[in-house]
Amino acid sequence: MKLRPIVALIGFLTTSLIFCQNKQISLDEIWGGAFRTQGMQALHSMNNGKEYSVLNYNRQNGTASIDIYDYETLEKVNTLVSSDDISELKGFFDYSFSDDESKVILTTDERPIYRRSRLGEYYVYDITNRSITKISEQLIQEPTLSPDGTKVAYGLENNLYVKDLDSNEVIQITTDGKKNEIINGITDWVYEEEFSFVRAFDWSKDSNKIAFIRFDETNVPEFSMDVYGSALYPDQQVFKYPKAGEGNSKVSLHLFDLSSNTLTELKVGKSYEDFYIPRLKWTNKSNILSVQYMNRHQNELDLWFINTEKDTSELVLAETDKAYIDVTFNLTFLKDNSFIWTSEKDGFNHIYHYDKSGNLVNQVTSGNWEVTNYYGFNEKDKTIYYQSTENGSINRDVYSIKLNGKNKKRLTKAEGTNSASFSADFTYFINTHSSASSPQEYTLHDSESGNLVKSIKDNDVLAQKVGNYVTSKKEFSTIDVNGNDLNMWMIKPADFDASKTYPLFMYQYSGPGSQSVANRWNSANDYWYQMLAQEGYIVVCVDGRGTGYKGAEFKKVTQKELGKYELEDQIAAAKKLGQLPYVDAERIGIWGWSYGGFMSSNALFKGSEVFKMAIAVAPVTSWRFYDTIYTERYMTTPQENPSGYDDNSPINHVDKLKGDFLLIHGTGDDNVHVQNTMRMVEALIQADKQFEWMIYPDKNHGIYGGNTRLHLYKKMTNFIHKTLGDKRELDTAKEVNESKIKG
Repeated sequence: MKLRPIVALIGFLTTSLIFCQNKQISLDEIWGGAFRTQGMQALHSMNNGKEYSVLNYNRQNGTASIDIYDYETLEKVNTLVSSDDISELKGFFDYSFSDDESKVILTTDERPIYRRSRLGEYYVYDITNRSITKISEQLIQEPTLSPDGTKVAYGLENNLYVKDLDSNEVIQITTDGKKNEIINGITDWVYEEEFSFVRAFDWSKDSNKIAFIRFDETNVPEFSMDVYGSALYPDQQVFKYPKAGEGNSKVSLHLFDLSSNTLTELKVGKSYEDFYIPRLKWTNKSNILSVQYMNRHQNELDLWFINTEKDTSELVLAETDKAYIDVTFNLTFLKDNSFIWTSEKDGFNHIYHYDKSGNLVNQVTSGNWEVTNYYGFNEKDKTIYYQSTENGSINRDVYSIKLNGKNKKRLTKAEGTNSASFSADFTYFINTHSSASSPQEYTLHDSESGNLVKSIKDNDVLAQKVGNYVTSKKEFSTIDVNGNDLNMWMIKPADFDASKTYPLFMYQYSGPGSQSVANRWNSANDYWYQMLAQEGYIVVCVDGRGTGYKGAEFKKVTQKELGKYELEDQIAAAKKLGQLPYVDAERIGIWGWSYGGFMSSNALFKGSEVFKMAIAVAPVTSWRFYDTIYTERYMTTPQENPSGYDDNSPINHVDKLKGDFLLIHGTGDDNVHVQNTMRMVEALIQADKQFEWMIYPDKNHGIYGGNTRLHLYKKMTNFIHKTLGDKRELDTAKEVNESKIKG
């Protein structure tokens, strides 16, 4: 076992020995990938429990391979498939196995549609006879192998198809699919974005049936975006987007039986008027389908078991909440068809075990902390593996616990963010660990004790590289605001002098259930904050009320009042920080993206006595402009709650603007439409308020591509210097910044 040089580097990075660090971080390096971490791509545990697969890419010749490694030795034992050996393939960049691992889908080309959806070119590789089959000559969606590997189902032009891989026969399951009207087996825009899934179909365990959701979006209002491109005339993208209070897709549940070649509609024993179907999943019995139904307010969730042979249904679990219920992917069926469920019903997110009829067997975990991930159940040892915040809400650790709730063990030792990938037989797990002072490291551990077996991959080279730059420790603490101890981090200049005063620049996101203050390794923005700190700013982030991982009450206090309590906390935190002797209370700024842009706009408008500047990127400016599922989950409808929508939307408070405001948006944002910014701009103009703004043509909610990110961060950096920089030091700051930007 090799010694870990990273241990010494952690101390190096987090002490005051800054004389060894002399390089300055530049925007060109941040967005040029200079600080990119190395990882394990497409990790998959093989069914035998002794081996795992990863995707390896050879940059020299452009080939890709799925390589098999032994858990115990970590040595490569086999190359399952390599594009270098297959003439039909130029390469591939993702893969997925059938349940029996007899076949694997190779992704060779993909084109994004929205955040999660893709159109792509896919092949099926037969591991036994080493043959390869192109699934379709057309670009398709969500190809999924049947459990026995004999067939593949996929979406094409809003219809569902099944291809028999032995005969190459293709069956078209549905025929009524039509753009902007009917979608079969693939989610509509709002389900994809807010329920976070695209494939709305599932194979039964015997590979003979496919259940799917049908979306009738005929009456959903359309939204259109101009796509400017480079042609003489722009194109127009038109898609169905239900804004708060408007009509959703009408959803229904259907079953295709391959043995009888019949298509039927499935119903449950309850009449729902305006509802969602956020999840469907076959149980371990091939005739029992589980389906979750949710009312429009999303505070009632019903779990149904449908017997597809007898055409009967059973309501096995009904959960209600005074605010809303989070839909998860944690539903797991055990061999006896009892199931694991996670819920916040006791005030914190925990694991529950129910029998096959929905009767509670026991609450497996409990305490004033949150289960943040469910990894699986070892049938042999009756042990559940999960991730939680028990070691502090900014940290993550991996635990094991018996199904009866006894014999809980903490399996990870290093403080920070730990996540696990378990072998199929739960003998081992690969742990990914990082913290604010140590980059991602991949290590193999024994699942019984959590003891380290071997190191697999690290980012020591990156740690050494970062150690050559002038950086500061990210200081974690809490700040007492409005009766709550809020999580906070602070980055001070490396040459910080407590006798001087510094401008304060705050970042936040603040959205429901989110977390920005976490003990994990740097994102690109963290390097930007380090750069700003070395240019003389104190950078701070505070997670206020409404954010996650501190219990349901803390998270759901913002119900029906998005932007009210979160804003109160940011203003109060800024005031309190402004009282520190080394903070210049006259130079406090704030920024955010998306929900964070909504918040930073509100902070500048409503907190003008505290904030002197704000940057808002892709902000929601009125909740009336945003989609049904997200907005109504927290606000109900605008018809029911008009004051909640209008009192907290920044577009209605532009008359209060006194400081400097930079507004940024991409015209191709299908999520938070540029309409938000255009309406804000018009309101500011009519209120005779001066401001700055930047529009990025055809860029989506992420505002990236080519030189875009670098341009964006130059724009924001220059604005910060202009508005928060000391007037006496402004010219010097500009010169330093420009020299760094030029590299």
